[in-house]
Amino acid sequence: MTAVFITGATSGIGKQLALDYAKQGWQVIACGRNQSVLDSLHTQYANIFPLAFDVTDHPGTKAALAQLPCQPELWILNAGDCEYIDDGKMDVTLMARVFNINVLGVAAVIEGIQPHLSCGHRVAIVGSIASELALPRAEAYGASKAAVAYLARTLQLDWRPLGIEVTTIFPGFVATPLTDRNTFAMPMIITVERAAQEIKAGLARGVSQLYFPKRFTWLIRLLGALPYAWQGRLVRRLLKA
Repeated sequence: MTAVFITGATSGIGKQLALDYAKQGWQVIACGRNQSVLDSLHTQYANIFPLAFDVTDHPGTKAALAQLPCQPELWILNAGDCEYIDDGKMDVTLMARVFNINVLGVAAVIEGIQPHLSCGHRVAIVGSIASELALPRAEAYGASKAAVAYLARTLQLDWRPLGIEVTTIFPGFVATPLTDRNTFAMPMIITVERAAQEIKAGLARGVSQLYFPKRFTWLIRLLGALPYAWQGRLVRRLLKA
């Protein structure tokens, strides 16, 4: 039996991953803020161990992670949120909220789990394809995910000599409660079940960077490589598709 640690396990991709790994017999440490949802996961699978904490409470996160119910070899840092800035009207309070969850929250979890990491472990950090291309209204979300991607890539450099591998995950649009709030077209959106399958398969292969769905993320990366003057027009056309 193998063990996995998952943050953001109370909804969306994290919840699906927790259920999928539990079905396969893994021991799962499912982390999130909603104790009742975590308890319901444990009711479904006795090998899911609920661990409730808020990643924005940094001392609380460190305390919660000091002792774990089992020793994972795979760590999936998935917790995150999205808020949009309308009409380019900067809102520093909104920016701080998003960065506190998406960037500092990831850093707080890394600080907490670091004493448990050892050679042969893999840490997967969920970013977003939005970090590869500027998108309308995504000043906060896109910038936070770009920071997370940079953080993950630098950790890979520092941890590889220790035998700890890092995978950066770049999903496209996935149908979750988070994307249900979006009011714009989401091209090539995939189900949460497929997203979880893509992540599990990529981590099993040991990839350092994981992009999915392939066609959409390839297109976004291609647009990001074009001259900046072209990108805005093409992005707006894509999002209207």
